Amino acid sequence: MNVSNIYLVSLLGLLPIAVWLYAQWDAWRKSSRPKLLFANTDFNTAVLSRCPSLQAVYHSCKFLTLGQGHVETILRAKLAPSPGVSYKREILLLECGGAVALDWEQGEDDGVVGLPHDAPIFLILPGLTSGSTEPYIQQAVAAARRAGMRAVVFNSRGTSDSPVLTPQIYSASYTEDMRQVVSHALQRYPQCLLFAAGWSLGGNILINYLAEEGEAVAIAAALSLGNPFDLVVSNHHIKKGFNRIYNASLTASMRRIVAKHSAVWRNWCGPAGAALPDAIKQVKSIRQFDEAITVHSFGWSDVDAYYAGSSSSSRIPGVTIPLLCIQAADDPIAPAAAIPYTALAANPNCVLVVTPTGGHLGWAAAPVQQYQQRLLSNRAAAEDLLGDAAAGNAVECCQQQQQQQQQGAGIALHVTEALRWAF
Repeated sequence: MNVSNIYLVSLLGLLPIAVWLYAQWDAWRKSSRPKLLFANTDFNTAVLSRCPSLQAVYHSCKFLTLGQGHVETILRAKLAPSPGVSYKREILLLECGGAVALDWEQGEDDGVVGLPHDAPIFLILPGLTSGSTEPYIQQAVAAARRAGMRAVVFNSRGTSDSPVLTPQIYSASYTEDMRQVVSHALQRYPQCLLFAAGWSLGGNILINYLAEEGEAVAIAAALSLGNPFDLVVSNHHIKKGFNRIYNASLTASMRRIVAKHSAVWRNWCGPAGAALPDAIKQVKSIRQFDEAITVHSFGWSDVDAYYAGSSSSSRIPGVTIPLLCIQAADDPIAPAAAIPYTALAANPNCVLVVTPTGGHLGWAAAPVQQYQQRLLSNRAAAEDLLGDAAAGNAVECCQQQQQQQQQGAGIALHVTEALRWAF
């Protein structure tokens, strides 16, 4: 073997070490405390003091920080384990003639083993085309269970085999289904506090609903994770570079939902009188799907008006209950540029947490001082969430309603802290 070959073999032998060292360095430089943005009120200070992990150093995982959030996003979606949650499905018929599927965690007597009848309800809104079978949703259900909450997953029309009875599925702005789900949950458990959490597009729908309800909202506190917020910005972002892979994947999922229930659209006509099969056949992106289906199903003049009018970024001022928003700075689907920083900072009910990494609903890292790191597993630290969950107790209130809201916010923020590390 000549000298050049020996040199080449030596370089190849050092390559894995160099890659490992680079991955270690990249994770180290991207590890920092999450950025917190909130109004400096006694209540926010008290609640955040009970959520130490939201203020501790976020230790990004080596190798997962590579690829500008893509590696963490994809591995989380493909390799995340499912805790094997069992559900009892309830089909809720809606006033418009449609229906949605509510999946309640399965237990004895149609409830959950060990939970009191007045345990708080934790309403979960999955992301676009997702539902109760997704690992990240099942992990949220398991985390809520350990926190002493009764979880129920709101599967939008067509998702997770939810029935489609009318030529309409769901959109980023349509909140009437949510309104009827909330009413039904509280009729079933009238004595319970109700919390809600939305992932990705579910977070956008949730915030739109909260703002529309205003002071009359029946939810005590809410969580939003990986929210695209400004749909104009987010849709523009998802059409760039590698993000087009996500665009194509989500579009294919939406096409499958419509195709599976094509009989419902038998007499439906889209743009220029095109029948559904012809309209769907041409769809290659989320924007094209919305142009062909969504804007016509929900009465928008065009897709640009739909995106502008459906963005929860413009609804933040109308939120009247404690709301915690968690975003990742490297999210390729819900980009940091879409976050309404000014509006969130101006609303004393809102707290924004931005982690340095995490991808889209990835968040595989956790503060090693507080949690045992176990990559891509359910590490929700929820054992003691309800033991001292009423962070509002640290703030003196003389009205019972205020105390209940603060307790709700304390519990919700603690659950979010747990769910935050479930990714």
